[in-house]
Amino acid sequence: MDYLRSFGSAAVSTLVQKSGLNLPFSLGAKVYSCETFWTLYDATKREDGSLVSVFEYDLTHPLNKSTIPLARNSLRKLRTIRHPDVLRYIDVVESDSAICIMTERVRPLPLALSQSSSNVPREREDWLIWGLHRISVALAFLNDSASSTHGNVRPNAIFITPSGEWKLGGFEVLSNPKDDLSVIYTMGGLMPDAMACAPPEVKKEGWSALKDVPVSAADGYALGLLLHAVFNPTHPPPPTAQPPHPPPQVSSRGAIPLSVFPSFKKLLNPNAKSRMSPKNLLDIGMAESGGEGHGFFVHNRLVKVCAGLDGFTLSSESDKASLLRTLKESASSFPPEFVSYRILPCLASALEFGGASAATIVPLVLQFGRNVAPDDYGSVVVAPLVKLFASADRGTRIALLDSLPEFVEKLDKKTVVDKIWPNLQTGFTDTVAVIREATVRAIVLLSPKLSDRILNNDLLRHLARLQSDPEASIRTNTCILIGRLGPSLGYNTKRKVLVPAFSMALKDSFVHARVAGVMAFMATAECFEIEDVASKVVPAILGATLDKEKLVRDQAFKAVELFVKRLEAHASTMPETASTEDGGDDLPARLPGAYTQAGLVNSATGAAAALTGWAVSSLGKKLAPADMQTTISSTIEGSTLTPTINGSASPLPVTPVSPSANPVRSKGLQLGGNKAPTSTLADEVANEAGQGSSRSWNDDLIDINADEGDWSAFESAPPAVESKLASTTDGLGFGISLRPSSPNEWGAMASSSRPTSRSSTSRPSQISRTLSPQPRRSIVPSPLAPAFSPASSTRSTPISSPRPLPNTADNTPPTSMAGMSKEEKAAEMARRKEERRLRVEKLKEQKKNAAAAGKV
Repeated sequence: MDYLRSFGSAAVSTLVQKSGLNLPFSLGAKVYSCETFWTLYDATKREDGSLVSVFEYDLTHPLNKSTIPLARNSLRKLRTIRHPDVLRYIDVVESDSAICIMTERVRPLPLALSQSSSNVPREREDWLIWGLHRISVALAFLNDSASSTHGNVRPNAIFITPSGEWKLGGFEVLSNPKDDLSVIYTMGGLMPDAMACAPPEVKKEGWSALKDVPVSAADGYALGLLLHAVFNPTHPPPPTAQPPHPPPQVSSRGAIPLSVFPSFKKLLNPNAKSRMSPKNLLDIGMAESGGEGHGFFVHNRLVKVCAGLDGFTLSSESDKASLLRTLKESASSFPPEFVSYRILPCLASALEFGGASAATIVPLVLQFGRNVAPDDYGSVVVAPLVKLFASADRGTRIALLDSLPEFVEKLDKKTVVDKIWPNLQTGFTDTVAVIREATVRAIVLLSPKLSDRILNNDLLRHLARLQSDPEASIRTNTCILIGRLGPSLGYNTKRKVLVPAFSMALKDSFVHARVAGVMAFMATAECFEIEDVASKVVPAILGATLDKEKLVRDQAFKAVELFVKRLEAHASTMPETASTEDGGDDLPARLPGAYTQAGLVNSATGAAAALTGWAVSSLGKKLAPADMQTTISSTIEGSTLTPTINGSASPLPVTPVSPSANPVRSKGLQLGGNKAPTSTLADEVANEAGQGSSRSWNDDLIDINADEGDWSAFESAPPAVESKLASTTDGLGFGISLRPSSPNEWGAMASSSRPTSRSSTSRPSQISRTLSPQPRRSIVPSPLAPAFSPASSTRSTPISSPRPLPNTADNTPPTSMAGMSKEEKAAEMARRKEERRLRVEKLKEQKKNAAAAGKV
């Protein structure tokens, strides 16, 4: 009860303590008090949390004992009288100690006048005339329709709603002459300061004199005094209010408008039967013609707007257009509370029930919403607009989507997910292209407020469908949208969706869709893993570099440059070599021809030999001992090596195998991707002899007949090993192809290595020398790393092999090295080298003899 004692009165606290009632409201701060008669509090309705006001009549106060019948009369009249301009009754709590009447949220007129004193004079005058119009309507209803006299028309009986509308209250002495319970004739004088608004006849003869005059006489006179009080709040009452009640003079007009002053004088006529009634004042004010002193209500801006809003749905199209035009032109001059609680709700209601064009009203709602207080914006502007997303009218949907940038920041995530998205997603499948495109554009603004489930599932399904939309602009905007959404998608979703979506855009027939695909790749560059950049992104963009449209080509080259720079930056941070396998620290030392800065080859033949030796050695590391007898052929295309020739660095271009020479399609650096054609060393020598005249490199390369400079690399390299594995052996990935063993293994090896190291080289026109064992030439280290080496540059230089065994038959069957010790393997390798050398010499000799026999 301490809460009620701090914010409410002792009467309310006592009421709750003694009766144990559960009040339908939560009492708030005290707002105003009419002496001891009643007290006004702000309150909150418990049922729905809406804002209300509570009038408390304290029946325990000593000064209020005689006025209890007036309090009960006020409750009875509020319950039974319903009118738009009368204070709206909601509920009541009664007891012997207090009566608490709950009404709509209001504040008394004196308080509102003091708070609005700083307004622009013209706007203030419009507001006052509009308020007097509403009070005149209410009094005319009471006098004519209810045949009653209010008897208490004064500022304390007028209340202002949050929308700025005037409501008539103060029904304590409201009475019907025919009613047996009429209190005004016997208890009218018990009201606090009752004689301040009493007409002359009452001051002369008492309140019972009202029985002999029209029921509107007392209210007409009090309305005149109210008019003077609101326009001249700091002036004393006019002289006519005191006996002998002289007629008002122009000097006492004050701020009363000239158009209203003639009617003001008639309201204060001392003769009750000649006095103007509220009904007559209303008729004169609403007359559009009649000369001076007429039409002050009908020409009032607020009066016209309210009348138009009240009958908006039933008005003609021309009247609606006229009203909307007036609202748009005068938007900044309306009182903020009038805009928030009177104009905006009416416009939203017209939209909801199809009263006007949404394309006109929605922008107007947002225009008025700029003047709404931040605390009220959500309930006054956002809530009605969110409700409109459920409308099936396409005009309303388009208007909402076009105006979305103006209120999207005021939307919270829960509202977007629960209320907007379920209705918005229907636009993706709408049959009208304009709706689909507007929906796509709206997602850009709403995406930060969508849940992860919607972003990564529901939304992407719609966008995938729209990438095949018949409208080119929708396909383009869809690609742009996916690019904007990329950073906010989940990790797995990025990897699955982005590259296929953008690649699809690159194949679009619409040029701007292709440009959007390239730019989307660039916009989401940070969303791709570096491996995906190399294997998926760059290959996808490269095709666009040859697009038929220059706009696409230029953008594609910029994209390729961007991603290549990223690859280069990442490659610069990578180690020079990967970890050695099986913890073998001596692996580089066992790899002949290893590619390191200290072990580069110094000739084209040495490069081919070193590459072959390295490939065979690394493969042998992975194969089982029983599979070591198969032949491995390796061809690396498109590589460039710069060997040191004659003491200087000379560029050595490498020509790939032509499709005509090798019908097998190249597969790049994939296992089994390239297969060298089967050949013999004798055929190679014959071909080389016939092509000597077409060489253009002169003597830059080594001479095939110079044994000491040609085959030394082969002599130092380990022998080829055979393997029965298929060309798809796992764990390689270096472009090594496997084929069955042939009687002339090295002939095939030489043939496969020719495209890499001997293409377009210069050779003598005749081969006259026979290869013979020669001392090994020392390899000069080169500062250049090999371009085609998949190995790291940390591998050591080739090591010498044991000398070959001199006496080995040509047809000695191969011996398996399974189970041999390291020394035995070395001896077996040396024996095989010697066999190979003898076979080479024999082939050359046969070729030479055949050539000599041909000449004879």
